[in-house]
Amino acid sequence: MAQKRYKDYPSFFRTLFRERVQKLSIDGGFTCPNRDGTKGTGGCTFCNNRSFNPDYCRASSSVSAQIAEGKAFFAAKYAGQKYLAYFQAYSGTYAPLGVLKQRYAEALACPGVVGLVIGTRPDTVTDEVLDYLESLARDHYICIEYGVESANDEVLRGVNRCHTFAEAEDAILRTAGRGIRIGAHLIFGLPGENRESMLQGAVRLCALPIDVLKLHQLQIVRGTRMADDYLAHPEGFRLYSLEDYLDFVADVIERIPPRVWLERFVNQSPDEYLIAPRWGVKNFEFTALLDKCLEQRDAWQGKAIGISWEEFLKHE
Repeated sequence: MAQKRYKDYPSFFRTLFRERVQKLSIDGGFTCPNRDGTKGTGGCTFCNNRSFNPDYCRASSSVSAQIAEGKAFFAAKYAGQKYLAYFQAYSGTYAPLGVLKQRYAEALACPGVVGLVIGTRPDTVTDEVLDYLESLARDHYICIEYGVESANDEVLRGVNRCHTFAEAEDAILRTAGRGIRIGAHLIFGLPGENRESMLQGAVRLCALPIDVLKLHQLQIVRGTRMADDYLAHPEGFRLYSLEDYLDFVADVIERIPPRVWLERFVNQSPDEYLIAPRWGVKNFEFTALLDKCLEQRDAWQGKAIGISWEEFLKHE
């Protein structure tokens, strides 16, 4: 197998676990402060949770029932693996601590579950919640995955995110040093962004003590306010072509330090939800194209910030 030119997520997991580990998406029945009126209503203009939740992930079922159904789904593909309960829908820390403890404990009590991945917003994580997750992290894999989306506050306001990049910085710094793995998520191509601001935002985010970075291109998804805006005024959006996005992701990889593991580069909403862009490329196909692009450029993670190939190879 050819040497990867970035620190890839499967290799990260192989440093932690001796067997295959699969994420199981869970809907814990939470909402978001920009949906329930605490900070705003309507949620993020780009968000339709139904477009990325698998069929077994639904709040009408208990956490343990969702995990059982998810395990049955993946058991047909892989045998003998372990699982991480992935609280993916909405904000996975946005509830009273007693409710969170019940949801998380129910997940960890399921056979084969070795840890939690909790997707959430940076403004919904209190020190009290972090203290509890720190205690869980002594015996389990615990990762908080922060939806940062952009480092540009004007862009965040434009998509009704209702938090700032400073709040993301604060949450990440308060999480660091507790034994909790820290993930972060960016969307490239949001209205109001340009190539330079997105590159700078990725660099700023990766200067923080994060472990894992997830990226994806902006998608226009049915059932969102952004879809209504796009259909009315498509000229106000700059959606990536596949070729331009490959080139941009390679630029990002060259500018971030190799201590950060890269989990994902693209997202593919189901056909019934996706309006644009329609690349027709699955995640593994994009990864193969990216590998080829980096090889052709003779690029690797951190090259543009002075990391030599030999230094890159030493990072674990």
